[in-house]
Amino acid sequence: MSKLTPLSDKELIQSYLDGNEKSFEILLNRHREKIYTSIYLFVKDRDQADDIFQEVFIKIIKTLRKGKYNHEGKFLQWAMRISYNLCVDHFRRAKRRTKVSPTETFDIFDVLEHKDDNMEQKIMKSQTHDKVRHLVDMLPDEQREVVILRHYADMSFKEIAALTNVSINTALGRMRYALINIRKLMEEKNIVLQ
Repeated sequence: MSKLTPLSDKELIQSYLDGNEKSFEILLNRHREKIYTSIYLFVKDRDQADDIFQEVFIKIIKTLRKGKYNHEGKFLQWAMRISYNLCVDHFRRAKRRTKVSPTETFDIFDVLEHKDDNMEQKIMKSQTHDKVRHLVDMLPDEQREVVILRHYADMSFKEIAALTNVSINTALGRMRYALINIRKLMEEKNIVLQ
């Protein structure tokens, strides 16, 4: 009995363009968590994140229907670029920057899986995540942005550089300084990660 291989993003897009609405739903569900999480980490507001997320997929649908999607790029990176640009637009309109932090309704670490952890391990991980999240909050905007894109959105430095319109060396430098600053903050505040 042969296993069914899931369709690639490219195949799902083509199927959607051929009239199969279910294909777009599969594509959306495949990438929803990563795209939504990255949006939320930037705007730190659930309603705003919901609105931007919808804008992202409206823009994607319009681009697909116009036949302007380029299959050479990866779908997720393209969608992430759209979401990043919409977040930047949001900040330009609001004339403010935000910090990564949990709220009562959403916490990035709720979407991460903790397989086979006992209660003590879960508590320790939760405390460590809170400490890391607090340290990331304290970083300068450009460094915090690279940390979010690299570790929460799982983007490469090449993708981060393209998305933020800086060189790869600048993106790498920002990450390097972010790590240096996190270490300094840990020493200054006597924070120990377990």
